[in-house]
Amino acid sequence: MKEHSMQKGGLLIAEPFMVDPHFKRTVVLLCEHANDGSVGFILNKGLDMKIGELVGDFPEFDASVFYGGPVGTDTIHYIHNVGDLLESSHPVGQGIYWGGDFEKLKFLISSGLVQPHNIKFFVGYSGWSNDQLKEEMGYGSWLTGQLDTNYVFNSKPKALWKEVMENMGEAMSVIAQINDNYSWN
Repeated sequence: MKEHSMQKGGLLIAEPFMVDPHFKRTVVLLCEHANDGSVGFILNKGLDMKIGELVGDFPEFDASVFYGGPVGTDTIHYIHNVGDLLESSHPVGQGIYWGGDFEKLKFLISSGLVQPHNIKFFVGYSGWSNDQLKEEMGYGSWLTGQLDTNYVFNSKPKALWKEVMENMGEAMSVIAQINDNYSWN
């Protein structure tokens, strides 16, 4: 299995036996990774709501919302693939951007220039202090993986963890087959 380092635009994949309910069988896109901490969004924990239910003056838009993580659950974030159209967005990886001018985003949506397949909305985010993520890596809580834009915009969220694990090689593919309702008894 090829090792990937923790970096902006990289993936954190929950190790198969992680029991933390926030992160069990999750895939996190790291959008920021620096000495003072890291920020990412869980790509595969959908919420049963649409963005218009959370933002009052939002245009009609059939985009789902995801649970980004346990930090700042009173905030909304978004990643998208229209960085050239949306000022103030931050490049994360090849063809993937984080944030941007919210009023301009609403205009682009109203104009039909941003479609639901171009963007993912998140309630909250996943955050780690300066050495916290490094410490968790040392405990073996996370595997690292390489970003593929298909994981973000085209994969089925419920199948994403297994898909990423299977793409990491034969050993991880076998582990990905383990039922997540395993018992230690």
